[in-house]
Amino acid sequence: MNILIGFLTGIAASMGLGGGFILIIALTLFKSMPQAEAQGVNLLFFLPIAVFSVIIHAKNKLIEWKILPFAIISGIIGAAIGSGLSFVLTDDILGKLFGGLIIIVGLKEIFTGNREKQRFKVM
Repeated sequence: MNILIGFLTGIAASMGLGGGFILIIALTLFKSMPQAEAQGVNLLFFLPIAVFSVIIHAKNKLIEWKILPFAIISGIIGAAIGSGLSFVLTDDILGKLFGGLIIIVGLKEIFTGNREKQRFKVM
């Protein structure tokens, strides 16, 4: 089962959907982990990948440094609000909200996709 989860996570990540979607689904469905805890594990796995991504994007000059402070502040505020909501909402409601987010992202990918592919070097 773990190999299948890893495989599906890799496919989703390579399509730009984010392997975290698969990780959270796998942890909640197959490992019976509460939704809020699964989201926390996903964030923990995300942090090293985020650092690596920033290094690659900076190297390829894909970061707009002027908007970075706004993005950081907005991200911190959003994370604080989301974290607070996770303590108030039940796992059932969190699961439904997460499912709705997956549907919205999936529909966006189906109908808009990534029309403009940009080539860059990994290292």
